[in-house]
Amino acid sequence: MQSPSDPRPGLHAAIIMDGNGRWATRRGLPRAAGHRTGVEAIRRTAEACPGLGIGTLTLYAFSSDNWQRPADEVGGLMRLLRVYLRNETARLARTGTRLSVVGRRDRLPAGLPEAIERAEAATAEGRKLHLRIAVDYSARDAILAAAVRLAGEPTSRAAFGAEVAGAMHGSPVDVDLLIRTGGEKRLSDFMLWEAAYAELHFTEQMWPDFGEDDLAAAMAEFTRRDRRFGGLTNPKVSAAA
Repeated sequence: MQSPSDPRPGLHAAIIMDGNGRWATRRGLPRAAGHRTGVEAIRRTAEACPGLGIGTLTLYAFSSDNWQRPADEVGGLMRLLRVYLRNETARLARTGTRLSVVGRRDRLPAGLPEAIERAEAATAEGRKLHLRIAVDYSARDAILAAAVRLAGEPTSRAAFGAEVAGAMHGSPVDVDLLIRTGGEKRLSDFMLWEAAYAELHFTEQMWPDFGEDDLAAAMAEFTRRDRRFGGLTNPKVSAAA
C-alpha cells in the first residue's frame, strides 16, 4: 500500500536479510564472504520485484543493535555499503530504480552520508522500483523520536506515522509483505509501525541463496492470504459467524 507521496504502483515488500554469516560459516568461509555474496542477492531480488507486482522494496541491512558486533565485521559492512553505492548507482538509475537509505546517518563513517546523498540524487527519478536499504535502523528509536517531537501536540495516526518514518530518513509507506530469511522468526526491531498489518513470511533459505523463485513463492503465499485489516471479508457476515 503506497503512500500518497510515492507514486509507484505495486506492493511494499520488506525483507530482513538474515543468514549471511551462517551461510559463510557452513562453507568454511569468513563471515565477510557471506555479506559480499548477499549483495548479489540484493541485485537478483530487486530485479525480480517489478515483475511480481512489488513497487517498493525495503531491505534490513544493518540494525542499530548491530554496532555491538566485532569492529572488523562492522567496518567490513560499512565498506561494503560504500562499494555498493559506488558500483550500483549507475545501474540503478539506468533501470529506473530509485535508491533510498533509511536509518540514522550521524553515526556512519566519514564520507558515507555524502555518498548516500549522491546515490539518492542520481536515482531520484526512478519510477520502476523504490529500493530502500535500512542502515543503522531501529523502529523503536524512530517511534520514540516521533513521540518526543510531538509530545503534548494533538495529532492523527497518519501524521504520527509520517514522523516515525521521517525520524529514520524514510517515507510513510505501510508494509504489505514482510519476509525474513535464515529460519529465524522474529522482527528484530524492523518496521514495527509500518508493518502493523503486514503479512509475515519466514523462510529457511539463507539470504545469499535467496532469489526470484523464493520471492515468487512468498508472493504466491501472500496472494492466498485473507487481508481483513481488522474487519470482515464479507461485511454482511456477523461477528458471531
